[in-house]
Amino acid sequence: MARLWYEGNAFSPLPADMAAFERCEWTSGDAALATARGTATELGAVAAFADTHREWQVVALPCASALPAGPIDDSVFDRITHELADGLAAGCASGGWDAVYLSLHGAAITRTRQAPDLDLVRMVRELLPDVPLGASFDLHANMPPEMASLLDVASVYRTHPHVDMDSTAARVLAGLVRCVEGGVATRCVVRNEGVVLPSFNMRTADGPMCELEQMARLLTRGPVVEVGVCGGFPYADTPNAGASVLVVSDARRDPGGNDASRVAKTLCAKIEELAPAFSVRLPTPEEAIATALSTPVSGLVAVTDPADNPLSGGACDTPGLLRALLAARVGVPCVFASIADPSVVAAARRVGVGGAVEAKLGGRHGTHFGEAVNVAATVELLTDGVFRNTGPMATGLEWRCEGSAVLRLSDQPALRIIVTAEVVPADDPAFYALHRIDPAGVRLLCVKAKNHFHAGMGRDCSMVIACDAPGPACADLSRLPFRRLRLGKAQ
Repeated sequence: MARLWYEGNAFSPLPADMAAFERCEWTSGDAALATARGTATELGAVAAFADTHREWQVVALPCASALPAGPIDDSVFDRITHELADGLAAGCASGGWDAVYLSLHGAAITRTRQAPDLDLVRMVRELLPDVPLGASFDLHANMPPEMASLLDVASVYRTHPHVDMDSTAARVLAGLVRCVEGGVATRCVVRNEGVVLPSFNMRTADGPMCELEQMARLLTRGPVVEVGVCGGFPYADTPNAGASVLVVSDARRDPGGNDASRVAKTLCAKIEELAPAFSVRLPTPEEAIATALSTPVSGLVAVTDPADNPLSGGACDTPGLLRALLAARVGVPCVFASIADPSVVAAARRVGVGGAVEAKLGGRHGTHFGEAVNVAATVELLTDGVFRNTGPMATGLEWRCEGSAVLRLSDQPALRIIVTAEVVPADDPAFYALHRIDPAGVRLLCVKAKNHFHAGMGRDCSMVIACDAPGPACADLSRLPFRRLRLGKAQ
C-alpha cells in the first residue's frame, strides 16, 4: 500500500512543501503501520488488516499527507512517485505483488499538475498492468472519468464529517482480497458532468448530500457492489473539480458494465436536480455574532468561519470574524480558536504566563482577505502544542502545532484567543482540553472550522452558526478568481 492524502486549495496562502508533509505525515514501512495502529484512519485500517490477515504480507511504501494548503511543490510529488516506483520495482524483483492499495484524497494539485492523483494511479497501472489495484477517496474528490479504467476496486467516504475513513479503506482491502483469492473481475465507471457544488452544505446527516447518499445505498444491489458519491472540491480550481459518481460492478454479472453505467447516470441526474439545494446564504460575521448573542438557548453557541477552515486550505489568518467579535465587545465567556502566528507564540513565551503582550493578529499572509487587528493581552497559558484526537473523526490521530498560547484580552477580559505556531484544526475536544478550556464554561466559541466541527464538538454546542467571511474557502464562490474551473453549472 501507499498513500497520498492531500486536498489542494488554489487560493490558500500556505505552501505545500516538504516541511508541510513532514509536519503531518511522511513515513513508510513498519513505522507507518505502527504509528497508525488503533487510529480511525485508512492507515489504521491497513494496520488492522495486517494484524488479522496473517496469510498476507502487508508492505507500506511511501505514505504522505499534509493539511490542505496550496499546490504541492512538484519536487515533493516527484519524490513520492519515485519512491513508490522504486518500491514497486523492488517488490517485483523479489517475488511480485498480489495487490496494491492506494489511500488517496482525490483533490490534490501541484504547481504543474491538475490531477496528480490520476497521474499516480496511472503510473502504478503502467508498472503493474495485471495486478489488482484499489483506491479509497475522500467524499470531496474531484474524479476524472479516466480513473475508472485504471482501478479494479474503489470506494469513497460515505460520511461528512468523515468518520468512516477506516471503514472505507477496509472495503477496498476486502475487495482486493476478493479479486486475488476469489478471482473476481470488476467493471468501474466514473461519471463527472461538471456540476460544481459549494462544499459548505454537504454534510451527510441531512440535506441534499444525505439524499444522494441514501440513493447510492439503495442502488448498491445486484451486480453493483460499490457506489460512491463525490461532492467535489471546487477550491482546487481544476477542470475536473465538481460532483461525480463512482460505481464498481461484478464483471461476471455485468460484463459490459451497463448496470454500472446506468447507476452512475441515474445518480448524476439526481445531483443536477439537487444542485440548487447545496447553495445557501450564510450570514456575515457581524450577523452571526449578533444572532449567537441574542439566542435564548442556554449553553455553548458556536460561530464557525468556514472560509478559513484549516481542513479546506485555510491558514487561520483571515481577520474578518475576529474583527467582528472585537467590535461586539462581548461580555460573556468567549473563546476565539484560533490564529496561527509563530511570532506571537514566541512573544508569549518570552514574557511567560501572566506577562503582557501586544500583537497584530491575522493578515500575516497578506491583506487580500482583510487587515490585521491589534490586541493587547495577558498570557494565560502556554502549551507544547501536541494533542491526540479523542472525537469520532480520525480518532487517535496526533496533531502538532509547534506550541501555542492562550491570550486574555486586557480590555475585554471575557475574551480569550488561542494562538498556535502552526496551523491545526480546532474541531476536536482534545484541542480544547490542551488549552484547558471547558466548553461547559464558555458561552460563545468563534472558530475557524466547517463541517468537521460538528463531529468533534457538535454535541457540546446548543447551536452552531456558520458565517461567510472573506477567505480562501468562502461559501460564495463568486468571490474567488477561478482560472480553470467552469462555474457554468455552479449553484
